[in-house]
Amino acid sequence: MLARTLGSVVIGMTAFMVETELDVSPGLPGFNIVGLAENAVKESRERVKAAIKNCGYRFPTQKITANLAPADIKKEGTGLDLPIALAILCVSKVVSQERLDNFLLVGELSLDGSVRSARGILPICLAAKKWGLKNVAVPKKNGREASVVEGLSIYPVSHLSEMVGLLRGEVQLSPVRSDINRVLEASRNMEEDFMDVSGQESAKRALEVAAAGGHNVLMTGPPGSGKTMLARRLPSILPPLTFDEALETTAVYSVAGLLGENTPLIARRPFCAPHHTISDAGIIGGGSYPRPGQVSLAHNGVLFLDELPEFKRHVLDSLRQPMEEGFVTISRAAVTLRFPSRFTLIAAQNPCPCGFFGQENQTCTCTPSQIHRYRTRVSGPLLDRIDIHIDVPAVPLEELTKRRRGEPSSTIKKRVVEAKARQQRRFTGMPVFSNAQMSVKEINRFCNLNGECKGFIEKVCSKLKLSARAYHRILKIARTIADINGKDDIETSHVAEAVQYRSLDRQTPF
Repeated sequence: MLARTLGSVVIGMTAFMVETELDVSPGLPGFNIVGLAENAVKESRERVKAAIKNCGYRFPTQKITANLAPADIKKEGTGLDLPIALAILCVSKVVSQERLDNFLLVGELSLDGSVRSARGILPICLAAKKWGLKNVAVPKKNGREASVVEGLSIYPVSHLSEMVGLLRGEVQLSPVRSDINRVLEASRNMEEDFMDVSGQESAKRALEVAAAGGHNVLMTGPPGSGKTMLARRLPSILPPLTFDEALETTAVYSVAGLLGENTPLIARRPFCAPHHTISDAGIIGGGSYPRPGQVSLAHNGVLFLDELPEFKRHVLDSLRQPMEEGFVTISRAAVTLRFPSRFTLIAAQNPCPCGFFGQENQTCTCTPSQIHRYRTRVSGPLLDRIDIHIDVPAVPLEELTKRRRGEPSSTIKKRVVEAKARQQRRFTGMPVFSNAQMSVKEINRFCNLNGECKGFIEKVCSKLKLSARAYHRILKIARTIADINGKDDIETSHVAEAVQYRSLDRQTPF
């Protein structure tokens, strides 16, 4: 006798439909699973058998063959337990094939029949909607996560017996719903505010420019100058996540298994701050079955690298592709996966190993060669991808004792949102989302300079001996400053301010 159920597996960020075809035929008792099933899927035989028996149902004592189609796609994870178990109950006449045809089933089974949470529920539900399905049964802990997908009836189940009762009409379950607008609105209140930062007005202005134009930032300053404090407040001035961006970000966390039961949707810009001992697989993603790394968890948000020179050289160099292209490609012998990674990089470093080079009230104990080695730990190609370089000096004591509140994040955010809106109108129909992503073609089109600006920037480039790449970086930053100020044309003052954000270009090498 044959039964069919629908399930799904996630490979990378893509969900694939899996049809479980189960046949029970005369022969010696046995239970085989075929269809390129990995170890976790093969082990479902014991979980499913124990769950069915412990729920009081009869387990067939004949030869059982379960085929997971399509057979050329690797199946890994535990989300296929529920469809396999219900296929067995279908051939045992416990549930009908007609009712099973209306459901996509996802969930891991415990030995007592409880349905445990699974990874990748959100990508699966998004795919189910594209496949034209209407009903999806998911673990109860994943119910709120799945409910953000409109157009589907999501049934959160906590036990195999409950799912059987639902299919037989003996249990009434109402589809779960989430108020998306309420979730988005509730997450927009940020706890950390620029208003709490004393002094550092130039650094706050630089971060405002970075938020408005999507520019990466490198902050250089002594210990205790407030670099981390500033970086942690950057998400508070970034534009709110749109619903599509929130779905993208939530899907990454769902695949990584980091989405909480009470978090149906990640509605705040993520902020990831990995330790400098992280491996390249930890920051980029990887493993035998690749999972998203920190650059993907920071998608649509901020990746903060404190003590930048302390990171391993190959780890930093692995950031170059995601910074340039907005995604990470991980290749294995059997599969090549792609994870999204469009983020704003905020990096911080000390001016020297001891941290006090150039400070008036502290004495630096480093030799010139030590300072040179410290600063050259970060490769040139990575620095070339960072638009804004700023110095963050120590805050004087008298500034701290004033207890004067700075400009609140809400005020800064309004200017950032307006600048972003100008960019969206400018780049309509183009594969460019912010000023930082402009190529030379877009720079020549949207960064026109008048005679006064051209003369000024030529003098600057000549005096500082700037490269063509630095010249283009200055133009992109100046374009963002003009957008913040509500100007259609770049003015000399905008270029002058942009030059101040290239501190590494102005330094004399050792």
